[in-house]
Amino acid sequence: MAVILTSTKQATAKNGIKVCVYGQAGAGKTVLCATTPDLSKTVILSAEAGLLSIAEADIDVIEIKSLQDLQDAYNWLTKDEQGLSYDWICLDSISEIAEVILNDAKRNSKDPRQAYGEMQEKVETAIRAFRDLPRNVYFSAKMESYQDDVGVVRYQPMLPGKRLPAGLAYFFDEVFLLQVSKDENGLPVRHLQTQADTKYHAKDRSGKLNPQEPADLSVIQHKILGV
Repeated sequence: MAVILTSTKQATAKNGIKVCVYGQAGAGKTVLCATTPDLSKTVILSAEAGLLSIAEADIDVIEIKSLQDLQDAYNWLTKDEQGLSYDWICLDSISEIAEVILNDAKRNSKDPRQAYGEMQEKVETAIRAFRDLPRNVYFSAKMESYQDDVGVVRYQPMLPGKRLPAGLAYFFDEVFLLQVSKDENGLPVRHLQTQADTKYHAKDRSGKLNPQEPADLSVIQHKILGV
């Protein structure tokens, strides 16, 4: 069998970046979908009804209302000529998509514990499948609070169940918190926190980002990949 030798730099450029961003409701996670370099090559898998904020961007959307919708979208993105043409795939949000999968599991099971176990397995499978696509993939997530082992209140991406939220960050090299502050004129300014602190989960394995970056996926892509 022939050995195909590549490099970490080539592999990263080929596979794209995988970004998970979480934040409070209304922070602008959906708006991030409209900050990719080429909106004509961006598609949103939407399980939410909050696309009004980017209506003028005219981005292609696939509505996700069931597990079958999610599976059909994946197949289309990996096998159809048009589906293969997208450079950016945005899942908005993985929190809502997980709820869709959980509701589907509850309909098929009378045991709540079995439904949650089934949901967890299917959500993890879906995240891995979309994460491993050789494209840039953006996952948005809602935010929830929890108490750690010493009683400190911290924040993390929100998913159903107890195991999924704690493990979500391990699926990605880039996990950011979307924060909103105010400038000197009192106007809202959004930025991405790329490093963890005592309250918030965040990480940047590329090592190329500042602790705070503009809320712009084009900027993130350029800094990490140089394109």
